[in-house]
Formats: sequence, C-alpha cells, structure tokens
Amino acid sequence: MGLENIFEKIITKDNMKKFLFLSIVLSLFSLNQSLAQSAGINLTLAIPSGEFKEKVDNLGFGLSGNINFISPKPKSPFGIGLNLGYIIYGSESRREPLSTTIPDVFVNVDRTNSLMNFHLLFTVGVPKGRIRPYVEGLFGGSYIYTTTSVKSQGTGEEFASSTNFDDWAWSYGAGGGLAILLSGDPNTDQNTVYLDLKGRYLFGSEAEYLKQGSVRIVNGRVEYDISKSKTDLITIHAGVIIYFSWTPQE
Repeated sequence: MGLENIFEKIITKDNMKKFLFLSIVLSLFSLNQSLAQSAGINLTLAIPSGEFKEKVDNLGFGLSGNINFISPKPKSPFGIGLNLGYIIYGSESRREPLSTTIPDVFVNVDRTNSLMNFHLLFTVGVPKGRIRPYVEGLFGGSYIYTTTSVKSQGTGEEFASSTNFDDWAWSYGAGGGLAILLSGDPNTDQNTVYLDLKGRYLFGSEAEYLKQGSVRIVNGRVEYDISKSKTDLITIHAGVIIYFSWTPQE
C-alpha cells in the first residue's frame, strides 16, 4: 500500500484531530529539502509493552527514518524534525487454490499486521565531538492496519490485495541514544556520517486492531477477532545519521 493511499484512508475517517495532525505532516514534507540539516535511517526492533504486550506477544521489526530541519549546533543544543516509521508486528502465509473452479492452480495468500507512525521529533544533544549523546521527545500518531495479498507462486507477483481492518492511535514518547562518528570532520559536520544507536518508549492511545490468528474463514465467510488496548511500544534502533553540507553557526 502506497503512502498516498494510507494518508487518504486516514482522512476518510472524518476525524478533525487526525486531519489536523496529517496537515502538519504534509506541511513539513512540503518544505524545500535544502532546509534539512541532517537525516537518518534505522533498522527497528519493536517490543509491545503494557496492555499491547498482553494482546501481541511477538516482536515487531521494520524501518524508521527522520529528517532534521534544525540539528543541534554549538550555538544551540536543540533540534526539531520529523520521524516516520514502519513496523510489521505479525504476519501469516498460506497456500490456497485459486478458486473452487480452478482447484489445480495454487497461489500464496499473505496477511500482514502493520503499524506506520508519524512523529514530530524534538532533540537535545551534544553538538560537537566524535561521540554525541542525545535525548528525544516525540509526539504524533500511528496508523494500525492489516492487509491480505494474493501472489503468484511462480513469480511472487501480487495481483490482488485488500485492507481487512484499520484504526488510528495517538502516541508520544521519549528516548535517547548515541551518535558515533564513522566518517568526515566532526568540527565542521560537512557531509559527515555517524552510527546511530538509540532506544525509545512510545505511549500509544487505545485502538482496535487485528493480530496473528485474528482472521478466520468460517463456511466461506470472513470473521474478525478484534483486539482493543493501548498501543505502547519499546523500540530499539540501529542505523546512520548523515549531516549535509552547511556552515555551523558559532
């Protein structure tokens, strides 16, 4: 599912708070890319916490990325940016005949439970040196959805898909980490690359969602076992931060 389709689905929920938040996200993305001072991408491990852990007992995995429009500098240790993440918290696959009239052709049916989050990111960090500790604050929300897709066994090409269930949850949290220099001059931060290691705790509001085993086919009909809880997550990240060419303000 494309990002534009996900945004459209969120808007059609006719929720003004969601629309307001989405407008902020789109406005930040519309800023000229030259305004960005640094950007990062991370592999993400997600651990359900609290009520969410009672419902979902498996680990999630995915990717996250951030664009920092203001990065900590010698003159000011504060930064602000935008963080986006995609997490798969459950999946199932099975082999099925294409139809009752074509039982001798089989396809792969894959179901994925996903969470896409959008956060405003506030950073306070050490602005100089080869090792830079920092702390973060985040505010935003998560789009939680389950999709089922049908793929050819021969080529793996998807030819049909559907969103089974979706919902929205607000989220906020905090975290911290270390940026460790990999290449470049830490005194100027012009095109420097840092290893980024961090952890976060995200408090998620109550939402309805599906998990592994929540979709059942009974007498040719689909039945959903819907879960409802808060959606707290612990996330662990490992990746890189790249600082673009800019002249630091002393």
